[in-house]
Amino acid sequence: MRVLVTGVKGQLGYDVVKECEKRNIEAVGVDIEEMDITDKASVDKVVKEAGVDAVIHCAAYTAVDAAEENVEICRKVNAEGTENIAKVCKELDLKMVYISTDYVFDGKGTRPWEPDDERAPLNVYGQTKYEGELAVQNNLEKYFIVRIAWVFGVNGKNFIKTMLRLAEDHDSLTVVNDQFGSPTYTYDLARLLVDMVQTEKYGIYHATNEGICTWYEFACEIFKQAGIDIKVSPVSAAEYKAKAKRPENSRMSKEKLSENGFERLPSWQDALSRYLKEIGR
Repeated sequence: MRVLVTGVKGQLGYDVVKECEKRNIEAVGVDIEEMDITDKASVDKVVKEAGVDAVIHCAAYTAVDAAEENVEICRKVNAEGTENIAKVCKELDLKMVYISTDYVFDGKGTRPWEPDDERAPLNVYGQTKYEGELAVQNNLEKYFIVRIAWVFGVNGKNFIKTMLRLAEDHDSLTVVNDQFGSPTYTYDLARLLVDMVQTEKYGIYHATNEGICTWYEFACEIFKQAGIDIKVSPVSAAEYKAKAKRPENSRMSKEKLSENGFERLPSWQDALSRYLKEIGR
């Protein structure tokens, strides 16, 4: 099997290529320099010349707060870019894996979101990722839409690296304690995606590490495992005043993974422990 992976410079794309290499699956990794996903001609040319069986589309505009002021570029990347890839996958009869987000939901209630629940994004980023989902669903039958949340990996910025950096010059921190979700380690997720793309069990899936926490609880566990003594105080999202509104409830049901014979990701605490070792903390 030969796979094209977009966003190879990002946290997930980087790990997907590494996972493919481990399994002797040929991976063609591209980023904006090799293929600008917002340019249909570029997408058509690169995908056709790559001679692949599938595309794992990890590239995205993910700056959630900045997206509120950069609507056009966010939509161009997340919606139009995804549609460009979906259309060439349709033409060539390729499988497509599209990475989506918990932000397609409005975050109301406390029950875990099911893959087929109604989508009602609260912010620009979520809306454009939802439009990306529609582009995939409207163009393809051989697709996997995989919604993830609270991502961390070796390659790139993430919440864990931010917490560790802030702890270097702060005695205390405040972290949001009324948003619930599950962290996702790209190393674990990459394994699942490579398993998935080799099957024909198409559809929408949720894939995060097991277990639920708030950002505050996540931060506390980061400092505990890293052996850092720092005061962490919980605050509400309203007090924190981020530009983009975020869902309070990002609990996502992963039952569909089990039903289709896919191995679920380990607990987020276990993932955190392995990640800290990986980055030398």
